[in-house]
Amino acid sequence: MKFIDEFRDPVLATELVRRIRATAKQPWVLMEVCGGQTHSLLRHGIDVELQGAVELIHGPGCPVCVTDISAIDLAQQLASLPGVVLASFGDMLRVPGSQGSLLTARATGGDVMMVYSPVDAVRHAQSHPDQQVVFFAVGFETTAPATALAVLQAHQLGLTNFSVLVSHVRVQPAMEALMQAPDNRVEGFLAAGHVCSITGYDSYDSFAKRHRVPVIVTGFEPVDLLQGILECVTQLETGTAEVRNSYGRSVERLGNPAAQRVVDTVYEIDDRAWRGFGVIPAGGYRLREEYATFDAQRRFGLTRSAEKNDPTDTKRCRAGDVLSGRLKPCDCPEFGKACTPDSPLGAPMVSSEGACAAYFRYHRGSLT
Repeated sequence: MKFIDEFRDPVLATELVRRIRATAKQPWVLMEVCGGQTHSLLRHGIDVELQGAVELIHGPGCPVCVTDISAIDLAQQLASLPGVVLASFGDMLRVPGSQGSLLTARATGGDVMMVYSPVDAVRHAQSHPDQQVVFFAVGFETTAPATALAVLQAHQLGLTNFSVLVSHVRVQPAMEALMQAPDNRVEGFLAAGHVCSITGYDSYDSFAKRHRVPVIVTGFEPVDLLQGILECVTQLETGTAEVRNSYGRSVERLGNPAAQRVVDTVYEIDDRAWRGFGVIPAGGYRLREEYATFDAQRRFGLTRSAEKNDPTDTKRCRAGDVLSGRLKPCDCPEFGKACTPDSPLGAPMVSSEGACAAYFRYHRGSLT
């Protein structure tokens, strides 16, 4: 087995594969909700090893991939304004909007700066008082605390030239949307360990009971994933649907209360458009009124348009189907042909955590 050679405990990994196969009396469909998990599953060949017992489908586990086109268009618009610097994480620069990407905006004269942390954007604003610095705040609950801290820091410093374009999204409402879709195939979830390290997993109890699906919090190493898969399959075979934590070294039931307090101080829950999903109720965050002065949309008088259909989604790119688990990337007619990391048609091929990028790098054929 390819993945065994790369893992620190081949005996345990082999035993877990054997137990999963012995436990699964029928094929089960599981969805991992984390792009990092997708890459690990494919890189270590776990999807191949479990063929016939478990079908792994890939959810909207990459915040770069699900950032709505209207948000990217707004970021481009801000970057084109005189005296404005648009600061963003590097993996957002190539993601296509309706009029190209942030790299397109830079090439046409926009001021786009790549940063590694929102604090970098605050520091730039502090040292360049003649510029308006806007941070493109993208990510799941994992990155929301860092951007909340940046807002608090800017507030404490009295900065009037720093603001954020808030595009944070929340994972559990997207899982709700998936379960309510008429063509849903998901029978169990591998929950995102890094998100649960912030949010905890207490709220998944009612979700699991309501939808009758097991939810297993998992990490990223092969044994983490295999243990989560085994727990999920065991529950499915016994007709139970409960929440279990297979990532105890990093995740506690109530998560990180300090990080949650920071987020709750700065943000409130709001409806949010997701690429490929449409508007998801309670699917994201917005700044509280006390911090509205740091809202880039308000500061510059811009309006976020209604969710836009990605012109490639309805023609050549099937990103929406990939993000909702309806299509394996390798089954898209454009995969590896017109759509590659060098010339991507959609966000899942752009992002380092995107499912299409994972299949391009580790692809071994269609797995259905």
